Amino acid sequence: MQPRDLSDHVAYEAGRGIEEVARELGRDPSEFIKLASNENPHGPSPAAAVAIRETASSVSSYPKAAHADLTTAVADRWGVGDEQVWLANGGDGAIDYLHRAALEPADDVLVPTPGFAYYGMSSRFHHGDVREYELSRADDFAQEADAVLDVYDGERVIWLTSPHNPTGSTMSLAEIERLAEGTDEDTLVAVDEAYGEFADRDSAVALIEGRDGFDARDDVAVLRTFSKAYGLAGVRLGYAVVPAEWADAYARVNTPFAASELACRAGLAAIDDDEHVRRTVETARESRAYMRENIDTHVWESGGNFALAAVGDATAVSDEMQERGVIVRDCSSFGLPGCVRITCGTEEETERAVETLNDVLDDLAVEPESTGESEDPDAEVADP
Repeated sequence: MQPRDLSDHVAYEAGRGIEEVARELGRDPSEFIKLASNENPHGPSPAAAVAIRETASSVSSYPKAAHADLTTAVADRWGVGDEQVWLANGGDGAIDYLHRAALEPADDVLVPTPGFAYYGMSSRFHHGDVREYELSRADDFAQEADAVLDVYDGERVIWLTSPHNPTGSTMSLAEIERLAEGTDEDTLVAVDEAYGEFADRDSAVALIEGRDGFDARDDVAVLRTFSKAYGLAGVRLGYAVVPAEWADAYARVNTPFAASELACRAGLAAIDDDEHVRRTVETARESRAYMRENIDTHVWESGGNFALAAVGDATAVSDEMQERGVIVRDCSSFGLPGCVRITCGTEEETERAVETLNDVLDDLAVEPESTGESEDPDAEVADP
């Protein structure tokens, strides 16, 4: 007895943790800082941490009330109906639900490269095929409708990421609307806004609801998460906001109690913790600006809580930074072998990362912009 053929499935590659690296190098974990997984440098929402402790004694019960309460709170935040909010076990759970609701066997999805591996992984889990559109380094990874429409061939779902991981680029609502207008009526444009709180962009929820001068659409969905700005990556809580026409599908595609009691109670507390989100967003903006101004190589403008830097040989640079106690993301697995991604940390963490990177670039005599690196569009991609 064997599992089905999984040879087309790309294994998910998460950022390495401090304990893992410290064990491998035989070092004390206190020597390291981790800026590789786009986590919140201020930790979880304090209100959420309290809620998790207070909820611990009641986890013997299924989260029916908490699930309903959080659904209402999220719906109120976005001004949509409760039935338009699909809670999930992380943003990746919401991706699964959208694919379950949309894909028939052998349907295609269209995903960005470089990009988040799980879009394609989830499609294949649901017996869909995967095609790619390129975000070009030569164009500073700009996100425009034409780049997608040029390769569009009737795919059932198109994934956009705004802000995009790992590049930080964003896509305007006007371009998203133009893309949706240029695709078939049975194509869903799914906009992943996992880093949306950090960007100076309005949410694509406006396209679903017909706000801000846009007509309401039934072919756009938006994904959001509590992992980043709210600092709840470890409890796994995300959601999709879908058109009202999709509402009935949730009960048919979600797992029983799609988010845990702890996750729902944490989310209920975090969603009103505006001070924690404000502090987190401000830290990210200051950190991004500091990296762009002080790193001795090209750093792309970013709308996320991270920055992408051109370093010539990402593996050599990230390995050497790790030796010096700063863990960053080698973006070779995204198909960007000349770039590293650095999460926005506290002021102290950011300054240490910048100093370490500059020293490594100097010591390795790296000249990133003259390396002529090649980027393989077929390279395996990974995530946050």
